[in-house]
Amino acid sequence: MNILEKIVARKREEIAEAKKVRTISDLEKEPLFARKTVSLAASLKAADKPKIISEFKRKSPSKGIINDSVDPALVTASYVQADAAALSVLTDVDFFGGSFDDFAKAREANPHIPMLRKDFMVDPYQLYEAKAIGADVILLIAACLTPEEVKSLSEKAHELGLEVLLEVHNAEELKESLCESVDIVGVNNRNLKTFETSIETSVALSEQIPDSFVKISESGLKDAETINRLFQHGYKGFLIGETFMKTVNPGAALADLQNDLSQFSNPNPLVL
Repeated sequence: MNILEKIVARKREEIAEAKKVRTISDLEKEPLFARKTVSLAASLKAADKPKIISEFKRKSPSKGIINDSVDPALVTASYVQADAAALSVLTDVDFFGGSFDDFAKAREANPHIPMLRKDFMVDPYQLYEAKAIGADVILLIAACLTPEEVKSLSEKAHELGLEVLLEVHNAEELKESLCESVDIVGVNNRNLKTFETSIETSVALSEQIPDSFVKISESGLKDAETINRLFQHGYKGFLIGETFMKTVNPGAALADLQNDLSQFSNPNPLVL
């Protein structure tokens, strides 16, 4: 059993436990469930320069503890101050050290910015959870879902007013899982089997993603030159967590990157 299989197996246990505590009806009564969501896809589609989706991430299976003593409200507010386009907050407890509490604190501190619930979504129940905690976007990882599950979960997410980010790692996943109910395609540059990262993954897949979908790149993004290169290949958003979180001041690290990005004189992506 690989790490992804272990995570999904544990996730299914968590969901079964959660359903015993709160029903979908209970979730629908949460104050934030009725909140009008903010479109990340629309803001990225209109972008004329690279947009950073900044992540609050305490630890990961591959890196261990990254930064587990920071306040999610303070860190995410500093991200927003540094012009983050959106926030991503981990809610997986066992493997990434996240929680609904982290998400709630970030949401309260930043009520108007798009927020992604970063987790391993395998059951419609989790979509109701996401809506109840004030998420705008949910993540569907092709590597742990069948194409049929991607379709059904993304359609249910749309019914709830949530946008869908489909994460793929290779051309096969993209071809099999992409469907009309996906809003954003995220290419993860990290190989889930080796945990090695290569920006060339995003480059190779860029032309295979139809222009009707907003494209973002994930993992291994550390410098403005790399981000600008991928922007030239049509990527509008760049999800970055570890690069910022491993610093003393994640918000300042984002501000430094934004300054570096502003130095590039040709912001217009190539027409591919």
